Amino acid sequence: MPHHSVVFIIFAAAKKSTMSLQDDLMTAMKAAMKSKDQMALGALRAIKSEILLAQTETGSKEEISEEQEIKILSKLVKQRKDSAAIYAEQNRNDLAEPELAQAEVISQFLPAQLSEAEIEQVVVDTIASTGAEGMKDMGKVMGIVNQKLAGQADGKTISMIVKAKLA
Repeated sequence: MPHHSVVFIIFAAAKKSTMSLQDDLMTAMKAAMKSKDQMALGALRAIKSEILLAQTETGSKEEISEEQEIKILSKLVKQRKDSAAIYAEQNRNDLAEPELAQAEVISQFLPAQLSEAEIEQVVVDTIASTGAEGMKDMGKVMGIVNQKLAGQADGKTISMIVKAKLA
């Protein structure tokens, strides 16, 4: 993975401004093309494709909402991590590694991920504010927490913490 840092450095500089995801994406794609980083370019093209698909589905040429962008990015990261896990189970690290590398590139466009302690605090606050008691209220708590932490936490981690707090 020789050139990924070039894409990340350029992307980090672009992210500091108030550019949209699509502008950030184009900047990162140009950097990946210049550095001949095919793996990063593939991940970036996947993002662009999903965004264009989402715009087509809404019938609008305007940019999609930030919430939709986060959902798309989260879905792409999850798909790649799931694929990598399957490949790793089958002892196909040659296929798992590119999936994980692409997931890492796509993750750069997501908001910063929260620590388990920060997620736990949101879960505890949500349980207290909703008066949730026991596993029967898990769905309600999960819905609220997932909405609050959209793109900032993995669903499996949230679920694990909610189960532990409601048990």
